[in-house]
Amino acid sequence: MKQHEVPQDGDNLHEGTFKQLFYAVNDAGEYTPVSSVGWEPENVAMAQAWEEVYARVENARARALAGEISPIAYYMEKNLMDLPLLASYVGKFQWQVKRHLKPRVFKKLGATMLQRYAAAFKITVQELQHIK
Repeated sequence: MKQHEVPQDGDNLHEGTFKQLFYAVNDAGEYTPVSSVGWEPENVAMAQAWEEVYARVENARARALAGEISPIAYYMEKNLMDLPLLASYVGKFQWQVKRHLKPRVFKKLGATMLQRYAAAFKITVQELQHIK
């Protein structure tokens, strides 16, 4: 791709605050770094992906507020974590964390375990126990 052909479609998700680095061929035929604010197909795909993430987070929030899942499941979705990652952060086996996703098990967790989860999500224990 030539240097002047690097896409500069300004309608990106980062509102111009984020630029990507590409390498393009300049007039002398050499590769040179060129920044780009994005291009339309990428922006559309990213917008759709983030809409899906927001929908999953909101679904998890509604289920946690309804008492179907524990707040851990909501914060796990909100922080884009999966079971293996969260288990490694809190120092537990995956099956243990999976149990903690059940509301009745979550209610019995001790202060130390709640603090581990809160630290993993970078929130307070109060926020962990009471979803807004």
